[in-house]
Amino acid sequence: MESLFALTLMIVFLAFTFDFINGFHDTANTIATSVSTRALRPRAAIILAGAMNFLGAITFTGVAQTISKGVIDPFSIKDETTGLMIVMAALISAILWNLATWYLGIPSSSSHAIIGSLAGAGISALGFGALNYTGFLEIFEALIISPIAAITIGFIVMKLFTFLFRNFSLVKTNQRFRLFQIFTAALQSFAHGTNDAQKTMGIITMALVASNYLTKVEIPMWVRIAAGIAMAMGTSLGGWRIIHTVGSKIMKIQPINGAAADLSSATIIFGFTFIHFPVSTTHVITSSILGVGSAERVKGVNWGMALNIVITWVITLPSTALVAAFIYRILNWVL
Repeated sequence: MESLFALTLMIVFLAFTFDFINGFHDTANTIATSVSTRALRPRAAIILAGAMNFLGAITFTGVAQTISKGVIDPFSIKDETTGLMIVMAALISAILWNLATWYLGIPSSSSHAIIGSLAGAGISALGFGALNYTGFLEIFEALIISPIAAITIGFIVMKLFTFLFRNFSLVKTNQRFRLFQIFTAALQSFAHGTNDAQKTMGIITMALVASNYLTKVEIPMWVRIAAGIAMAMGTSLGGWRIIHTVGSKIMKIQPINGAAADLSSATIIFGFTFIHFPVSTTHVITSSILGVGSAERVKGVNWGMALNIVITWVITLPSTALVAAFIYRILNWVL
């Protein structure tokens, strides 16, 4: 019993570490355009993003419930230690991947990392029958559909803005949109909190169910608050490598572009949050920027950088699955 408690405690610590890293890894995307266009000073943007992420994190729980049982059903794991080691291996794998991609300045997906890691650790422990294939495929579909929708919405919104403000002075339009970006940055950060922080909540809930500390998939309030705080603290460190890539290397962003991208991505993230599906906020935000850039001038988009980002997206899920499977084997041998 003491060993189960120690394992659970370690998983909670790792989960909040993952959430903290997610704060400066993924949240950087939500403020990249507003910092790039100087709508917000970096320090103000970070404070705003941290506060709005916290509010978003404690507002919804639907995505957390999907994560806690969508990839692997914790009630199907008979041995408590095995269930906890699966979660631990998944968290270690996702943390390592996030740190590696953050160091390289590549906006990869924390969602892909944790979902791939869960699947890999579960298969390593219990075989392919461990996967909840219906839930896993639904999550996978959401991760694929959301960036496509973001590119489309970004393209449409930018075309609409171009039409509506075609007779306005470009200088005055950008000045007004620079102010509007304060709102869109706050909105996007709140949306990020409603989806990304819940992944950590779902992981902790899965561990609590596996160790019999919870008898049903219900997100405790202390988990919601702690996850929100961890993400807000991570956000406070900033993610300047990611901000530089998203805010300047994909395309040259003007305030009107940034506002269009922020509105588009926030709309997509909120939409999927309301139907309880996790999405990659990194994918959605970056795809919105690509859609906005394409609407204005296709050649103005750095498609080489976009290709590098897409390649990272594609390899994240299988790579983290393999790493998690290997880590599970090591934990099983050590513990």
